Amino acid sequence: MNIFEYTFFNNALIGLMLISIASAIIGTYIVARRLMFVTGGITHACFGGLGLGYYMGINPMITAGIFAVGSATGIEWLSTKGKVREDSAISVFWALGMAIGVIFIFLTPGYVPELTSFLFGNILTISQTDLIIFAVYLAALLIFALIYYRPIIACAFDKDFAQTIGMPVKTINFIMMIFTAICIVLTLKLIGIMLLMSLFSIPQMIAETFTPRIHRISIIASSVSLICSVAGLFISYYSEIPASATIVLTLILAYGIAKGLKKVCMKRA
Repeated sequence: MNIFEYTFFNNALIGLMLISIASAIIGTYIVARRLMFVTGGITHACFGGLGLGYYMGINPMITAGIFAVGSATGIEWLSTKGKVREDSAISVFWALGMAIGVIFIFLTPGYVPELTSFLFGNILTISQTDLIIFAVYLAALLIFALIYYRPIIACAFDKDFAQTIGMPVKTINFIMMIFTAICIVLTLKLIGIMLLMSLFSIPQMIAETFTPRIHRISIIASSVSLICSVAGLFISYYSEIPASATIVLTLILAYGIAKGLKKVCMKRA
């Protein structure tokens, strides 16, 4: 197929493979902690960093990364030390980031068209440098997840019990939140807010229809995410529709098929 002669398309395929694995690990952790709302909070908090970066004339991804990590650690600190509910802490940083972003975008002279790319993303713009950076991030995430697999699961499902048996709950949750923030920043401009939140939730929902075990959920979620992302990318290429929209629709269709198969299996049983 001539489509594979294009470097940008091959880069997109490799990028989706890396993103699918990372989003499956991060998404499974977030779903287990019932913190799906945190991805939206960190993502919108990044808007403050983007606005500050454009205003100061520096790479907005650097300032967005600082805001993402700061908001992630801030949410974790408020919910633990400050005795604030996690959803309330997320709302605070969500609103703060958006407010700061609006102020600095308003103060920035001229028009900033690149902001729309952070909403919808464009996986076809991924470069070799992006792939290398994300591969390094994924390697670090995999090493940490493999070494501290049981503590991560224990802290995600029942942090009170994990704390009573001597596990470093605060440290592990802080590190996982930082990994989540970095994942969001690295993928924000590539796949956009809409697709990012879908990859963090829908593959895990599909996997949960077949198994309750957390390690199997991660494996199934990464496989589903990769298959649906590649299928959506091909649909996008031939239909000339943005890839983020076609991938999300493919994921939702896969979820509907999974639920239908489970009902059929239950009736036969």
